[in-house]
Amino acid sequence: MTKIALTGIKPTGTPHIGNYLGMIRPALELAHSYRALYFIADYHALTTERDPERLRRQTYEVAATWLALGLDPREVIFFRQSDIPEVFEFTWILSCVTAKGLLNRAHAYKAIVEENIRQGRNTDDTINAGLFSYPVLMAADILLFGTHVVPVGQDQKQHVEIARDIASGFNSHYGNVLTIPKALIRKDVMSVPGVDGRKMSKSYRNTIPIFADDKFIRKQVMRIVTDSKPPEAPKNPETCNLFSLYRHFSPPEDLEEARMLYLNGGAKYSDIKNKLIVLLLEKFKEGRRTYEVLLNDQAAIEQILKQGATAARAMAKPVLADVRLSIGIDRSDL
Repeated sequence: MTKIALTGIKPTGTPHIGNYLGMIRPALELAHSYRALYFIADYHALTTERDPERLRRQTYEVAATWLALGLDPREVIFFRQSDIPEVFEFTWILSCVTAKGLLNRAHAYKAIVEENIRQGRNTDDTINAGLFSYPVLMAADILLFGTHVVPVGQDQKQHVEIARDIASGFNSHYGNVLTIPKALIRKDVMSVPGVDGRKMSKSYRNTIPIFADDKFIRKQVMRIVTDSKPPEAPKNPETCNLFSLYRHFSPPEDLEEARMLYLNGGAKYSDIKNKLIVLLLEKFKEGRRTYEVLLNDQAAIEQILKQGATAARAMAKPVLADVRLSIGIDRSDL
């Protein structure tokens, strides 16, 4: 039996090269050896997104990004979360077997609580029920399709661990119904640095968008923070934000040459930045053209997502039927 891989991305901001390196590229590679599912997590975005038009636009941007970067809807299942009603029924079922204490330990929830305490605010200030129960919805996304592996960044590993705990608890009570998933984390891109040295993140506004225009990409790359050492001084490439990005796009021979310049002296940061700009523009040149065409044909994107939803629901319905039967709800007319 071919194992199943599943991944998704929230439509909250324009996808950037941190998304590409940390999730999109490794997820696309899984299609060669797994039955691969990819989804746009638009309902997840509702915990923070309040602008309907922006949510709609960013959903299309995410879809166009995946398609432009090589996702082939003829070979994989590509769908929008909100097109799968089974996910939301399943979320309620899982909510009823999930301990509140497990959700109390979720990193995103804890971080907001701790910040509220530091600021002297009410503990639950700005926290909605959706944010608190976010890991249950993610568990439903994963478990509903019998997923075996979930490619995630290090910061999302806990969500897969929570899904594993929920599935194990469900199986312990109702029988061996749900597949226990595993997180798949690529060690070489566990954390992609942004232009300020922190993890590349839309919330930090330190990203390099994949399909931005040439001028903006150049601007962002030139903003990458480096130390003040002169070119002739030896430098450690392993602690350099610029080198950490450059190594993902440089040809091996050029990368080794740059590494030697770092170690022996002679590495000029401006030269490395200019090389990185050229590499990024060339790497995503064809994809940028495809992306722009797709954004101007939203009907084509809708057709792809609807076809994917049909295939995804065909996988989800038997799992949900088994879950219903196991909990004592056996309705053949549903």
